[in-house]
Amino acid sequence: MLSPDGAPAGLIKDSSDAAFIEDVVEVSKEVPVIVDFWAPWCEPCKQLGPAIEKVVNSANGAVRLVKIDIDQNPAIAQQLRIQSIPAVYAFKDGQPVDGFMGAVPESQIKAFVEKLVGEIGPTAAEEALEAATTALAEEDFAQAASLFGEVLRTDNSNVDALAGLTQCYIGGGDLERAGQTLDLVKPEDADKPIVTGARAALSLAEKALDAGDLEPLLAKVEANENDHQARSELSEALLAAGRKEEAVEQLLDIVRRDRKWNDDGARKQLLTLFEAFGNEDEVTQDGRQKLSILLFS
Repeated sequence: MLSPDGAPAGLIKDSSDAAFIEDVVEVSKEVPVIVDFWAPWCEPCKQLGPAIEKVVNSANGAVRLVKIDIDQNPAIAQQLRIQSIPAVYAFKDGQPVDGFMGAVPESQIKAFVEKLVGEIGPTAAEEALEAATTALAEEDFAQAASLFGEVLRTDNSNVDALAGLTQCYIGGGDLERAGQTLDLVKPEDADKPIVTGARAALSLAEKALDAGDLEPLLAKVEANENDHQARSELSEALLAAGRKEEAVEQLLDIVRRDRKWNDDGARKQLLTLFEAFGNEDEVTQDGRQKLSILLFS
């Protein structure tokens, strides 16, 4: 079970001048402790704090983080002669052994922590996401949804888990819940590829509900190979039937015959399909290659 921060419980705590010896000096004799000196008015502190927490969580218990508000607890900061914040110190065996100042990048924080404890592996949340993604790829929607849900219980805005859970609902045919889940994505994450892919998949699934029967559409296309509207509808019907590769081929045929049809609609629909399938999908890779040959030959 993950803790609320997605890692083993007790790794991060707020402390004070009075508790510094107990929370930092004594604990550091057993495990390295990082101390983050900050203040509520400090904007760089607000950037650095979450980044440090993320890296500490990813260390899975190999290091602790103690946060000290210097406005409320100025004594230790004065003893360490801290003149600006954010200021970060690493304690080991009861002594300060390293430190830095300023809002440095996450990569630098990770290097700082790894210098103390060695290479950092994946967090519990990252492991759950990896397992969920594997289950989703295998169309085990129930298992994938359970794992994505576990991640969201610890981080309700995790964009990978929200997009993955959306795909689970689409796979299970619950398009209403898929849309509700996608609505939980923060505006700043809306254009991330994993989100646009889930949105495209939902759009395709909704269109598939209105897709026509295959036989009449096949007859129309056979009767008139240049009936591009019928061919486009046939592509949607094939997609609804789970015949992805054939759906792509029908759209490629429209591009081959009349690139300008429906304001370049076939090419645009192909891009939507590729986005929904994902870049690693074999149909996407083959389809992109064929589309490129058509467009640039």
